[in-house]
Amino acid sequence: MKNIYLLAAGLLIAGTLVAQPSTGSEYTKVNNEYFHYMIDSCGDTLIVANLDDISITSPRVFDNDADYLRYRRYRQYAVKVYPYAVQAIRIFRETEYAINNLPNRESKRYIRRLQRELKDEFADPLKNLSKTQGLILIKMIERELDTPMYSLVKDLRGGITATYWNAMGKLFGHDIKEGYIEGEDKILDAVLDDFNVSYDVPLNTSGR
Repeated sequence: MKNIYLLAAGLLIAGTLVAQPSTGSEYTKVNNEYFHYMIDSCGDTLIVANLDDISITSPRVFDNDADYLRYRRYRQYAVKVYPYAVQAIRIFRETEYAINNLPNRESKRYIRRLQRELKDEFADPLKNLSKTQGLILIKMIERELDTPMYSLVKDLRGGITATYWNAMGKLFGHDIKEGYIEGEDKILDAVLDDFNVSYDVPLNTSGR
């Protein structure tokens, strides 16, 4: 992420910029979050904030109209499943972190909470996805983790409940042992290039 300077003038006009009462010198409050700010040589207030990464790609070139239409359809599906992919990656990374870094009892407690999140967030929505939407979701996850879904299920059997991953694969007719193979479907590759589902576990993560 890069530090991006955002002009506070627009925020002031919108009425969302409020000075932090405790210091009033280096930080300001915007939508209940505190941001560092600075005054430039012209006396303007600039907010320093971290913005999410964005994907910028050159215009796509397709061999024919059918490929273009498939790209549009896949991308529309990817937009729908993207939030689930992000949460799946987060839950996997945090489970992995808990297993490798937390004391056994704390790790088990933390993983049980992640299991409840997994059930609450995925159980019902996944039932409403089409086979193609489910396939794109699985490929998003496999591509980011560079691991077939089958291996994820096997390795984390003592952590994340494997039932949901197995059910996902069977429901969508996907061989979860195969994994994501770049170049096998160039249209799918192009679509997945447009989405960032990576997640870094916060340093203060704990089971408490």
